[in-house]
Amino acid sequence: MIDSILVQFMLILALGIGSQWAAWRYRLPAIVLMSIAGLLAGPVLGLMNPEESFGDLYKPIIAVAVAIILFDGSLNLNFKEVKGLGKPVFRIVTLGAFISWIAGAMAAHYVGGLAWAVAFVIAGLFIVTGPTVILPLLRQAKLKKRPAKILKWEAIIVDPIGALLAVFAFEIIQFLMGSEPNPTALLLFFLASFFATILGWFCGKGVGWMLQTGFLPEYLKSPMVFTVVIACFTISDEITHETGLLAVTAMGMTMANLKIPSVTDMKHFKENISLLMISTIFVILTSSLTRETLIQILNPQVIGFVLLMLFVVRPLSIWLSTIGTDLSLGEKILVGWIAPRGIVALTVSSYFASVLLDAGFADANILTSITFALVFSTVLAHGFSIQWLAKKLNLSMEGPPGVLLNGSNNFTVSLAKTFEDLNVPVMVVDSSWEKLIKARRNGLPAYHGEILSEQTEYNLDMTPFEYLIASTDKDAYNALICTTFVPAFGRNNLFQLSIQRKGEEKLEGLNHTIGGQTLFKDGATWEVLNNKVNNGYIFRKTNITSKYTYDQYLENVNADAIMLFIKKPSGKIDFFTEELIIRAEQGDTVVSLMPPDKEMDKIQMKLEEKRNGNTASKKSY
Repeated sequence: MIDSILVQFMLILALGIGSQWAAWRYRLPAIVLMSIAGLLAGPVLGLMNPEESFGDLYKPIIAVAVAIILFDGSLNLNFKEVKGLGKPVFRIVTLGAFISWIAGAMAAHYVGGLAWAVAFVIAGLFIVTGPTVILPLLRQAKLKKRPAKILKWEAIIVDPIGALLAVFAFEIIQFLMGSEPNPTALLLFFLASFFATILGWFCGKGVGWMLQTGFLPEYLKSPMVFTVVIACFTISDEITHETGLLAVTAMGMTMANLKIPSVTDMKHFKENISLLMISTIFVILTSSLTRETLIQILNPQVIGFVLLMLFVVRPLSIWLSTIGTDLSLGEKILVGWIAPRGIVALTVSSYFASVLLDAGFADANILTSITFALVFSTVLAHGFSIQWLAKKLNLSMEGPPGVLLNGSNNFTVSLAKTFEDLNVPVMVVDSSWEKLIKARRNGLPAYHGEILSEQTEYNLDMTPFEYLIASTDKDAYNALICTTFVPAFGRNNLFQLSIQRKGEEKLEGLNHTIGGQTLFKDGATWEVLNNKVNNGYIFRKTNITSKYTYDQYLENVNADAIMLFIKKPSGKIDFFTEELIIRAEQGDTVVSLMPPDKEMDKIQMKLEEKRNGNTASKKSY
């Protein structure tokens, strides 16, 4: 085993972020790769054991990380997002969770061989999915909005509920098994849970006030938020174990619904921190497992319990709890199947394993094995099946990468029609209903609304679109749009038209971090492009083959033509920009804006050839 804690820490970071990169590069479930990386580094190769190396710091590190991850997830729970989904979400997190608890306890007792007391504790914990596993899956799967929102809300809300349910079950056990039952302990548990909720609400309101009133300078906002999150979690958790998760969830939801601009500004920074936490914590937990724990997983009782949880308990709880809701059969099947367990289940189960063993329940020694078996099985099964199942149920937005065009004008409408002809998903967005008339008349997908507004965030599903082109006649506005959407699309997929060098706007010296990549060639401004379209320029699509190479195409292309983009056979689009030099290869399609005279020459030549052919045939006759 590696002796240096610093080297172990470096290895944990490398494995976690490396797994995330490999998952993005090869379109694989990130949580699966992280789990495998941790297992290889820990029990398989014996390179490290973080639990042993970190000592007393191991559990606090995990606890703080889980608190930050859960807070970041709950910060996305704006009640506007759940509009129209209130009934199914409420049913799933209440009735569905209760059914899953009871059915899971029965499975743990009758199949897993656990005592009723231990079964109810662990079953309460297993209703948890959590943002650590659901959010990476949703990022990978590109589900439609309804099932994606349901899974996200369930994961974040049920995360603290599951931990509290396990604590509640343990308190009930102690109450019933005590020689002198003391209801005071139960009352204190409920009071502590209520206190955690109030504390979270108070912290959320307090931080919101500090952000709104300018009480904090800009550079201290994020550090202060994280400090309050950790304080909120710690105070509540010290009063009653596991109530800290409830407190940070309440804090995050409170802040998410305060309409504070600073929260939106910090959201992406916190998402990056959360991603780093998820990547490292999964590796830490899996690499801390022992070989004995892995061997116990092969116990037939453990395998039987896992199969029941996968194929009976989860589908049954979703099916029964959503009766009478407007969820379609496909949505019920998908939500009833997808329920991967994650970090909270692993961390809290180890706590209850030691507590229950101390209380005299000998069968609690297999809790860690059962938990990891369920976590790893669900991560594998759901990670590899979510895309396939979503496609089969027509609940996936998977397809060729689409293009979002902001600004409706003659050029963008013609460009959008060209994308449609190439089977590229496209949508034209504009805040002016009048400007959208031409797009609607041409049968193009269009959205009427301000792209920077909060309303658009909830009403326009941007999942199918990987590229955004800001193409209005206002250069500063185009730069603002691209800068705003950097976290969502990535700077390499954001484009704006060339800056107009007349008028009052002097934007040539913009900082390189502002705006998107400049499309096409220098001087291809909004005015120039629209004038060319108005003067009859043609969007020409040219296939590059072995007989007609890209070099030949460049030799023949008109000097006045504007090279627009290259469409790859995979559906990927490479736009011509001022910053990048791209080349087309065999099988690619090159799209350019060509002068009408060349198109007319080609038509004239074809007519001449046809006429000559007809004349020749008459002479031969």
